[in-house]
Amino acid sequence: MELAFSRGTIIIRGDIRIPNSTWDERSRTFRSVALNYRDIIDYLKVSGMDFKDNVLDLIPCPDLRTGVVLRDYQQQALEAWEAGGRRGVIVLPTGSGKTFIGIKAISLLNTPAIVVAPTIDLMNQWRARLKEELKVDAGVLGGGEQEIKAITVSTYDSAYIHAERLGNRFGFMIFDEVHHLPAEGYRHIAEMFASPFRMGLTATYEREDGLHTELNRLIGGKIFEKKVSELAGEHLSPYRIEKITVDLIREEQEEYNLKQGIFSDYLRKNNLSLRNPADFQRLVIRSGRDPGAREALLARNTARDIAFNSASKVGKLAGILKNHKEGKVFIFTEHNKLVHRISKEFLIPAITYRTAGKERSEILERFKSGIYKAVVTSKVLDEGIDVPDADVGIIISGTGSERAFVQRLGRILRKKKGKEAILYELVSADTSEINTAKRRARALR
Repeated sequence: MELAFSRGTIIIRGDIRIPNSTWDERSRTFRSVALNYRDIIDYLKVSGMDFKDNVLDLIPCPDLRTGVVLRDYQQQALEAWEAGGRRGVIVLPTGSGKTFIGIKAISLLNTPAIVVAPTIDLMNQWRARLKEELKVDAGVLGGGEQEIKAITVSTYDSAYIHAERLGNRFGFMIFDEVHHLPAEGYRHIAEMFASPFRMGLTATYEREDGLHTELNRLIGGKIFEKKVSELAGEHLSPYRIEKITVDLIREEQEEYNLKQGIFSDYLRKNNLSLRNPADFQRLVIRSGRDPGAREALLARNTARDIAFNSASKVGKLAGILKNHKEGKVFIFTEHNKLVHRISKEFLIPAITYRTAGKERSEILERFKSGIYKAVVTSKVLDEGIDVPDADVGIIISGTGSERAFVQRLGRILRKKKGKEAILYELVSADTSEINTAKRRARALR
């Protein structure tokens, strides 16, 4: 029996069918996705079968040593990953040093490794950190570059494109912000790589669509987790959350009641309830053939916009900023429209998805140095960017996403002597935003 790698699959030449393989009529052999490589090897060894393994073609690798000393919880996470067969997901808050755990694991395995990250910014941060801690110039796959080395950093998009040809070149894979991996396209990365050792890193394991269950199959399930509350004080800054309820102005409240009433009436008349994202998705599909459903959804969106972007919130923001003149403040909104309004009214630099990389870097550098005391942004800083230390966060508006809430809180939790971080949530009274805030707060329980 002989095993070989071919375009993201394992070819099994021999007369015996083994688990997780299917017959391929074109090649007249059994095949399996590369993901199953480790299980196939284990099965053949346990069965006592003779076989020739030609699957892995690892890139020549230098000696990978690091002087990184892990904190106690980081060491516990690494040990849990080792106990799990060197597979699985580590869940730690933003700012808790997940990157160092990954680098320590690379040094421990001393094998070619590829780090997959969702954004070019995060990819470049990994590259810089790897050079600093492992003294290696990492290869790059993404942002127009295609340089493959024993240690390579890649975006999810580029890893997906090149998985067929690179799937047998690395012994170890690290998926940063691993909650992206179960997405329909990205999951093929894990399937087409034969790498026997895998690690996922994230601050938020669960996905609203439930697809996080796929991680068990793709890289191993959750094997270690620490919540913000468990690390605050000793390893992260102590913090408090202050929820401030504001009243809509009269015109806003009247328009909100009208639009929300249209939406609620439609649900009631059609005996519909929205208990989870799947229910809402079914309503969206229904709107394609039902004009009443479309009208209801448009009304609901208008009502949410009113609650999210109330003029009362802008007034309340002025008071908070006045109380924190000496603080370093991140202001988060759901929509870019409000970002630009706040930026113009308070003369605060803004960062959105349209902000060029050079300009964004300059803004964050000036924020870090203290030239800027505040930055307003939408969702672009929620993950994937190493942002400077701040001690005040203000959520003007946001969805019920637990992931976004944890990421935003994490932006102000970097440890600093004498610091107590504070996160303000501005919530419109007598609107659905009250329940939205309750849903996202579940992340801290």
